[in-house]
Amino acid sequence: MRFAIILLSAALLFSPATAQTGGNAISTTTLSLGTATPGGGFPLYGNAFAEVMNAADASLTIAPRNTKGSNENIPLLEKGELDLALVAGEPAYEAFAGIGRTKVALKILTAIYSNPGMFVVRADSPYKTIPDLVGQPVAFGAKGSGLPILARYVLDGLGLKQDEDFKAIYLDRAGDGPAMVEDGRVAALWGAGIGWPGFAAVASSASGARFIAPSADEIARIRAKHAFLKPLTVPAGSYPKQSEPIASLGSWSFVLTREDLPDDVAYRLATTLHGAEATFCKKLAQACETTAANTIAAAPKPELIHPGVMKYFREIGVVK
Repeated sequence: MRFAIILLSAALLFSPATAQTGGNAISTTTLSLGTATPGGGFPLYGNAFAEVMNAADASLTIAPRNTKGSNENIPLLEKGELDLALVAGEPAYEAFAGIGRTKVALKILTAIYSNPGMFVVRADSPYKTIPDLVGQPVAFGAKGSGLPILARYVLDGLGLKQDEDFKAIYLDRAGDGPAMVEDGRVAALWGAGIGWPGFAAVASSASGARFIAPSADEIARIRAKHAFLKPLTVPAGSYPKQSEPIASLGSWSFVLTREDLPDDVAYRLATTLHGAEATFCKKLAQACETTAANTIAAAPKPELIHPGVMKYFREIGVVK
């Protein structure tokens, strides 16, 4: 008999509960997971994460919840209205460093995947470089998501201002962007990651796609000003008709958690997640980057990783 489903409270807060199976009481933990607006990479990842985790440990119930993205997820975690949340690298960097706000008391559960940022345009578009897009309407991602923040850092490194040098458009839903490229309402859509749904949609459209990333010289200029951004590569074949790898730069996104999430719960989450790495990778290509080693490498500081997760990492030998 399958474990009984635990009804969520309105706020979807962390809650231990008891399920019945075969007459025996089973302790079940329900956790809320903030993602982002429909049509973007975070809901795709978050739903797959929940499915894999719930299947791997029947005493866990992870419940994904659509939000406005990283910039809403961070305060929801701080207020205790989420247990876990997906947060892009740039908002996480600013929150941990206290840039434009007080430093957050949140912890990293896992790094999820790298986010090489780039633009996509129609294959028949005249635009081939970032300077070509100056003065054009560009969709920079959903309001509240981390994508516009990554774009801001990339463009600032090139001496460009997102809201002044472009006709910047911010979406209510991440999934609205591809159609705007296809019908010409915007010249380009900014996005990031491998397997990002917006890029896949444009690349699969009738017009096809061309990707515009910073050149090698531009990457060097950007990193000279914003060294926390890392060189990253989009492998060939990541999107339809993408025959060559694309060099760009960006950062790693994370699953963040409340600092007061019990150590034993964080330990169980890490044990379940990394025990199911192969299954997760088969389910979602970008989840192949969700590994213990990548979390250690991507975390700005080891102490930002939840202590319960670090206990597991020490046990498996990825840290001493």
